[in-house]
Amino acid sequence: MAKKQAAQDAPAADKKPSGKLKIIVLGLVALLVIVGATVAATWFFLGKNSDAPAPAAEEAAAAEPVRKPAIYEELTPAFVVNFSDNGRARYMQVSVALMSRDQAALDALKVHMPVLRNKLVMLFSSQQFASVATPVGKEMLRQQATASVQELAQKEIGKLAVEQVLFTNIVVQ
Repeated sequence: MAKKQAAQDAPAADKKPSGKLKIIVLGLVALLVIVGATVAATWFFLGKNSDAPAPAAEEAAAAEPVRKPAIYEELTPAFVVNFSDNGRARYMQVSVALMSRDQAALDALKVHMPVLRNKLVMLFSSQQFASVATPVGKEMLRQQATASVQELAQKEIGKLAVEQVLFTNIVVQ
């Protein structure tokens, strides 16, 4: 009788894992279906027209001008000017470079180089020693030189050929 009971218990034991196994398999299949649907939806919404840029991106790219590389023109020889400081002779030597992004405009400005150098010499020689002895004073002088050169370029060639005037070397004594 124990053998009959053991024989009946064995098929019953096989049925329970079979039911649990079905639940596990169905759960895995449902999980795979959900993951597949998520991947498909993501690919559909985000991957759609991925090779063609969006119209808004095209308009933004067209509206934003492409920034050209900087071109530097060194003004040689360096400017050497003298000025008076309470009766004492002072000297200043300034090496200047012009920064532009338009080679044609810079070439057009080269024709007017004597006028440009004259304006800068007059600007540099009109400075006070106390103002150009400080870093802030030197920066203010650089900004004044930039404004002076831009004004000349606007007057002579009709556009701002120079973005900045840079001091590559400045000595004040």
